[in-house]
Order: sequence, then structure tokens, then C-alpha cells
Amino acid sequence: MTPKTGIMICGHGSRDPQARVEFDRVAAGLRVRLPNRTIATGYLEFAQPDLRAGFEALAAQGVTRILAQPAMLFTGTHMKDDLPAAIGDFAARHPGIEMQFGRELSAEPKMLRAAAERIAETDSGPRSETLLIVVGRGARDPAANAHVAGIARQLRETMGFGAIETSFAGTADPLVEPGLRRAAQRRFHRIVVFPYLLFTGVLSKRVGAAVAAVAADHPAIAFVTAQHFRDHPLVIDCFADRITEMEDSGD
Repeated sequence: MTPKTGIMICGHGSRDPQARVEFDRVAAGLRVRLPNRTIATGYLEFAQPDLRAGFEALAAQGVTRILAQPAMLFTGTHMKDDLPAAIGDFAARHPGIEMQFGRELSAEPKMLRAAAERIAETDSGPRSETLLIVVGRGARDPAANAHVAGIARQLRETMGFGAIETSFAGTADPLVEPGLRRAAQRRFHRIVVFPYLLFTGVLSKRVGAAVAAVAADHPAIAFVTAQHFRDHPLVIDCFADRITEMEDSGD
């Protein structure tokens, strides 16, 4: 990799300070995993630095190529419209800098292993007698929502849960609280909730509030909420893989 290449980790952004702390930990993990790279961060909204400021900071260091890696799980409006627009706007003002846009993290095997490990950290109950509900972010893109159902199926197969459900923290149906109430009507006395989310924030806390509300109405059911991804080592690996893909494509 040439010294004039910079890497931008593109976040959605959150008003929640803890979300920004978690995002920064991912960036710090990447700097350890990919030494001798110039790695910057920026956000689409709600937090600073914004993407434009992040790109400009890299340009000020004399980079001639920027690899923009989204910190996003699935293809949706941000991946299809907002990030490309921000990249295109910067490229138009800096025609001498080559811009490349990486792939979303998706449901790669490493992400599924990270999900299984997050669940295992929290859940020690009998799997065959437990229902797993996977909560996705929710998108207007049906393909992104379908991925969540596929992830739930794969986790059931690999981990041996008795049944699965899916729900969404926003935008798509069923929303998390109705999904949890539907799950509570089934025969299981233990329900594990896994938020398929990278970072905390409004959506993560919405999941927590919904679990608390449904658990209060169903005291005979044990509800367990697993931790979201954050800076799990396999998540850092997946980010590094995406960046390496872009590096290799430019060789």
C-alpha cells in the first residue's frame, strides 16, 4: 500500500456519546490490525467530524487515494444514496484524489461467528428449550430485512435454538415490541434477544426498552438480551477484510 493512500471509516453517526465511543474503539482496533495505514473517521450525521471534514483531513495529508469503508451492516438508503453522494461531492472538488467505496459488512461468516459469540457470552441456558429473536435495524430495502431472517436461521442451525423469530428496531415490520409479544405467546420459557446492530444508540435502547416492557408482562419467561457487536475482534477482522479488498483491487 502506498503512503499516499488514506482510509476513511464512514459511520452513520449518533447523538449518543457512547455510540461514538464504540465507533472510535472499532477505528482504534483497525489501526492496530492495519499498522502503517492512515485511518480517519467521519459521520453522515449527528456527530463530528462529518464525512466532508474527514475527507478534507486526509486530503490535507497529501493522500492521492481514499478508500471509504462504510461502518454499516446492510445495503440500504445510506449505502445506496447518502454515502455515494458524500463521496461524489468530495471527488468533484478534489479530482486529483482517487475514491473507492467498500462493501457493507453484511452477514459474512465472521459476522455470524461474532454474533454467536456475543450470544454465548450472555446465554448459558438449554438452547433447545430457548427461542432466539434476532432484531435488525430495519430498512425500506426488503433485501436488507430478508438478511435478518437468514441470519436468524443460520444461528439456529449452528447454535441449536428451539425456535427463532425476527423483528426490527425501526422502519420494517414486525417492530421489536410486537415481535417480542408474538414470541412470548409461544411455548418457550426462555427468550434470548440478539440486536444485530454494530453500535449502541437510539435503536439499541429501543430494543432494551421493548424487552423490559414485554418481560414485565410475562414474568414466567426469562428474557436475556445479548450485547450488540461493538468492537468484537471478528468484526474488526471483517472491516480489515473489506479494506484489503479495496487495496487489492487497486493494485
